[in-house]
Amino acid sequence: MSDDDDPFAGIPDDPTADLDRADQTLSIRVERRTYDKPVTVIEGFDPDATDLAGLASELKSAVGAGGTVDDDAGVIEVQGDHADRVRDLLADRGFEVA
Repeated sequence: MSDDDDPFAGIPDDPTADLDRADQTLSIRVERRTYDKPVTVIEGFDPDATDLAGLASELKSAVGAGGTVDDDAGVIEVQGDHADRVRDLLADRGFEVA
């Protein structure tokens, strides 16, 4: 049977992952750090339900910036002022952003 004929092709391994994302309400803010450099801070992730490192990597690649992850606090930081772009990227991935 080819993938074209398989009715289950395209179904994710964990269909509840989208529900986990929808249950999280994220907040985005821009902070000024050393030398008045902006940092976009995204918080409110459930670290157990989200691959923060993978998501951070996707976001950083999409905006062309560096950043960091704090798994314990459920926070992703992206260097620069990317609040609007990050909001759209997270919404595209099924997250609710306040």
